Amino acid sequence: MAGPRHPVSVSGAAMVQTDRLQTFTFSVCWSDDSDTFARRSWEEFRRLHKTLKETFPVEAGLLRRSDRILPKLPGQASTDASLLVHWGRTGRGLARLQLLETYSRALLAAGERVAQSPVLTGFFAPQPMDLEPALPAGSLVILPAPQEPLPGPTGSPAICSLEAQSLRCLQPFSTQDTWGQPFHARAQEALDVLLRHPSGWWLVANEDQQTAWFPAPYLEEVALGQGRDGERSLGSSGSQFCASHAYESSQADELSVPAGARVHVLETSDRGWWLCRFRGRTGLLPAAMLQPDGLGTLLSGPWLHLRVDGGEDREGEAQSSPKSPQATTLPPTVPARPSRSAIQSCCCTITRKALGQDPGCHGPP
Repeated sequence: MAGPRHPVSVSGAAMVQTDRLQTFTFSVCWSDDSDTFARRSWEEFRRLHKTLKETFPVEAGLLRRSDRILPKLPGQASTDASLLVHWGRTGRGLARLQLLETYSRALLAAGERVAQSPVLTGFFAPQPMDLEPALPAGSLVILPAPQEPLPGPTGSPAICSLEAQSLRCLQPFSTQDTWGQPFHARAQEALDVLLRHPSGWWLVANEDQQTAWFPAPYLEEVALGQGRDGERSLGSSGSQFCASHAYESSQADELSVPAGARVHVLETSDRGWWLCRFRGRTGLLPAAMLQPDGLGTLLSGPWLHLRVDGGEDREGEAQSSPKSPQATTLPPTVPARPSRSAIQSCCCTITRKALGQDPGCHGPP
């Protein structure tokens, strides 16, 4: 019989910043092949480090320095202050995200006694904040540039940008581009995502290099290694929801999911059971335990949907069930459009200047 699940890999996904608090979001893969998001603050990591030293004095080197296998928590006061002076609050936060990712991976490599301990498992297990359907008002979600070195304490800051991710349009949708001209997206048309805003409206570009704000629920992922002409999508169609608590199936047509699991809802029903897909399997889950996965939808990417063993999720076949006789396909939901000022308030000075130089470059009206 398999033991309790434990984290097997941790990857830094984003920094969520408000006026008063910075939290760091990590994609956590578990030993049962599920994956969740964990959003933690710098202070929570400091408390974790203190608890680990108290729980594992030998591994912490408190009894004999040569026995130490626990990593040191990075970010000494002098280094932290230097980052704040040279790069500001946001730059320091992104540096912390990468340091905490390195620290978390070192903990998982410190041996089973530490990596599978209740202390570490409990820290990365979904907390109420991780399961909230929406981020706090005014949140700014900042994604780190992949495979870019951290800036040094001296020299000019480098402006890094994320490589555009190609997503596919689920259904036809019409809006206006950033110049106020018609923007029509066809079903299955590939669009490049240039900027992801927490409101659910993302800046995209089509093959003709038209840019427009587009509702994120109308987009799904394109399979890894395939371009605009790829035929199969890695992601499952349907809206993404999050399991507020664990559920163990009692019937053959039901799914078992851990707390915090991200599932795709394929069909809804007035009987309270929804048809969902999770880890390549299709089955029913109680609708009462499912809630919109705001942060998961914002951060979802091909790298977050790979199994621990490197294999891909397999598509399951949707099947009807006596529990859902009046099932209907769940259409994408168009989120409320934020004002232009709300968009610009989440942009850096360079981006605001660029928007100012383009009289037609409006945010979602």
